Amino acid sequence: MVKSEPDAYSFAQFQKDKTTAWTGVRNYTARINLRAMAKGDEVFVYHSVSEKAVVGLATVIKTAYPDPTVEPDEKAEWVCVDLKAGKALPHPVTLEAIKQHKTLQDMLLVRQSRLSVIPLTEKEAAELRKLGGI
Repeated sequence: MVKSEPDAYSFAQFQKDKTTAWTGVRNYTARINLRAMAKGDEVFVYHSVSEKAVVGLATVIKTAYPDPTVEPDEKAEWVCVDLKAGKALPHPVTLEAIKQHKTLQDMLLVRQSRLSVIPLTEKEAAELRKLGGI
């Protein structure tokens, strides 16, 4: 799962763009999660801040490579991945619904809410698809 503030980069804009480099991640754990993504992986897109809901799907089309938005003075090896926009969820899955759902209560989204790239278990992904109407 990747998170984005809808005012900064909405899922609707992502769908218009069709593809994007998921840049700007500056957290070590999130970087590990980006590096773990494989070509063809399904990715859920979560709108943070105002909406707080899983709103759509994407697919990894290029695995981790150096993030071109890195400032020259940044020493860490930050990476990004390329994603292809998929379908919007017919029924966005709110954070509130996730917290109330027994299968999803232990998701990192709930336990480490500030993490911008989050791995999901197969069980969590299947439940999000179901709740989202896919």
